[in-house]
Amino acid sequence: MPDDGQNGHGVIVIGASAGGVEALRNIAAGLPEDFGSTVFVVLHLPPGGTSVLPAILARAGDLTASHPVDGEEMKPGHIYVAPPDNHMLIDDGLVRLARGPRENGHRPAIDALFRSAARSHGAGVIGVILSGVLDDGTAGLAAVKAAGGRTVVQDPADALYPAMPESAISYVDPEHVVATAGIAPLLAELATQARPEAPPIPAEPEVVLEESLVAADRSASDAPQPGKPSGFTCPECSGALWEADEGSVPRFRCRTGHQFSLETLLVAQSDSIEAALWSGVRALEERSAMLRRVAQRMSSRGNSSSAFRYARQADQGIQHALALRHALHNFHAAGTEDEEGAEEDLVQLP
Repeated sequence: MPDDGQNGHGVIVIGASAGGVEALRNIAAGLPEDFGSTVFVVLHLPPGGTSVLPAILARAGDLTASHPVDGEEMKPGHIYVAPPDNHMLIDDGLVRLARGPRENGHRPAIDALFRSAARSHGAGVIGVILSGVLDDGTAGLAAVKAAGGRTVVQDPADALYPAMPESAISYVDPEHVVATAGIAPLLAELATQARPEAPPIPAEPEVVLEESLVAADRSASDAPQPGKPSGFTCPECSGALWEADEGSVPRFRCRTGHQFSLETLLVAQSDSIEAALWSGVRALEERSAMLRRVAQRMSSRGNSSSAFRYARQADQGIQHALALRHALHNFHAAGTEDEEGAEEDLVQLP
């Protein structure tokens, strides 16, 4: 059986989002009973959701599956599933849970798991990206590849939502692109192969800072920010975003630790625009209602000129609010792809 010493690949990290549950079920069903590697799974979930994924995966195959507890020692032949609203990290043979800043709008985030696996187990890692929208997992898979690990991506033609696999293929150029049915046999084969020679990854200051922030370690919060100022602000906390590259994958991070890829930053900006527009609609309509009330009071006192002036301002406010509502309609028509509805459908499967 493989171990995480100098032979074999003892750690397998899998990231999935919308449309990924069936692929995960197929993988769990195809792994042999004597599988010696440890499997870690991140599926995007709403913060308040209840995940039954461990039960689904345990019923599907011969391996046990569970949500880990913080500090639990890794067990071979076990599937660990990140619980809702917690990053799952790997640190020196232990499974760590952290409610650090969200990455790409998610907690748990795929990138956080993959990055910690690459840092702690280097070439002994196999990274797998499955169905999902946007591009969480691309930077993490790049980190696995840079550390000498193996990279596997679900064939986009086989994925219910192909965006995540397509992004990983475009940026990372993975070694294996296969349909779901072929992933478990491939993992069983790769897990027993000798790991490639790979130089140790230096503990660069930005990597240490990044992992400390994800782990909610405030001691690193005054460290210099890596990369260069991007000129953009964080959609989560309005702090300045710094831009850096993970290989060829651009990423944006604020001092707090929120991180975004290009696509997720664009979607987050779109959400901020929509929120601002609705705030403008509310403010205009409330002001118009107040102006209308003042106009009525002026009219009841016989001050017709003032009443007319306030009523005209109220009408103008309503026209501006209608223009914003029209802009919102066009904004939705242009659209950005949103995965939240699809993810909620996956949280409580029978």
